[in-house]
Amino acid sequence: MLEVCNLRYSYPDGHEALRGVSLTLHEGEKLAVVGANGSGKSTLLLHIAGALEVQSGRITFRGCEGSDILRRNIGLTFQNADDEILMPSVIEDVAFSLIAGGMKLSQAHEHAGEILASLGISHLAMRPPHRLSGGEKRLVTFAGLLASNPEILALDEPTAGLDPKARRRVINFLRESDKAVILATHDLDMAFDICGRAVILHDGAVYAEGALPEIFMDIETLEACGLEMPLAALNDMLTGALSLISP
Repeated sequence: MLEVCNLRYSYPDGHEALRGVSLTLHEGEKLAVVGANGSGKSTLLLHIAGALEVQSGRITFRGCEGSDILRRNIGLTFQNADDEILMPSVIEDVAFSLIAGGMKLSQAHEHAGEILASLGISHLAMRPPHRLSGGEKRLVTFAGLLASNPEILALDEPTAGLDPKARRRVINFLRESDKAVILATHDLDMAFDICGRAVILHDGAVYAEGALPEIFMDIETLEACGLEMPLAALNDMLTGALSLISP
């Protein structure tokens, strides 16, 4: 579905943020891209969503290249939801892409209302963005993505700064979504909950990749990349060890 091949990118100051990154995303797959701060996760997502032009390497969506193709088919959320909610009210923000695409105002608002209802946040429709909590803002950004109907959701630290209840709502939404997802995060517990496979970035390069939960049980790899084993993986490891010694 999506293929990134030997992607390299340097910022104007000469810092090489990506050093030959390659990965694939399959139909309906939920893939975690994990790594410590500064590992290249956000830069990679900006390329995948067509927001940054490829300097070296290749990104293809269903065999086709080009930033326009990526922008049409991949929806991106940023770490800070405040960077994405720009209209005076939630309903207007969710309907924005629909109206921009030529849909009549009344139809766009009706469809936006249906999307908000599917996320359980219909009561926020007329709320101005400054009156939303962090978790509500994140769900509104998801509603805006769903309105544009991308084939892939590219999400940059979607639970950053959220309280436990809001974090669980975001996780449940992503687990239930039928969209393919690329989840960039250093929250390995969330990645463990949502994804079936992970790519670990370190210093702009792919350090390791593999199926979950196995790759998150590789303590040596996690420590080398500045990460800690998620609690769920630790529990699985302990359960397995206890089963071996139980009479």
